[in-house]
Amino acid sequence: MSERIAQLRIELQELKPKIWRRVDMPLSSTLEVLHEAIQVTMGWTFSHLWEFEINGRHYGDPSFSGLGDEPEIYNAGNLRLGTVIARGVEQFVYVYDYGDYWCHDVVVENVRDGDREVEYPVLVDGARRCPPEDVGGTYGFMDFLEAVLDPAHEEHREMLEWYGGPFDPEEFDEARARFGMANIAQRRRGVRARI
Repeated sequence: MSERIAQLRIELQELKPKIWRRVDMPLSSTLEVLHEAIQVTMGWTFSHLWEFEINGRHYGDPSFSGLGDEPEIYNAGNLRLGTVIARGVEQFVYVYDYGDYWCHDVVVENVRDGDREVEYPVLVDGARRCPPEDVGGTYGFMDFLEAVLDPAHEEHREMLEWYGGPFDPEEFDEARARFGMANIAQRRRGVRARI
């Protein structure tokens, strides 16, 4: 029997041209697994705090719940994607790095039976490279792009050194993203085999 799959489009807010990915996720996946899928497909490095915002509730690592004025954070490992969708949610937000505050729209494009021959989750497609870690949010990224793409810019060399080489905003490392998703799928297969 094939499992139920949600096709999701993940898109960074506030940037044009759009930086996005499309993934096929099993409905049985927890939000914690979806977090991992977003990290590996977008090109993030698991270096910062994160959360999902769904209908006014926050899901992530509950050990960071209630710090200062922060809202309560529910355990993302306890909520399945299928439960979110069954509640009628068609779009929600994933936040990565509370400093740079990268907000991603996660849109449910469709739900269907998966292919029996495919190990899910999988990357379907995507476009453009995500910003570097710790670049300073949307405005920092725009300043970074201006500097690295213009050899005559006064900060060109400094930004290239900071990043560690050239940066092509149009390049999406699809092979790396697919490899990361294959690792998640392999881990899922191992867990399912023990159940």
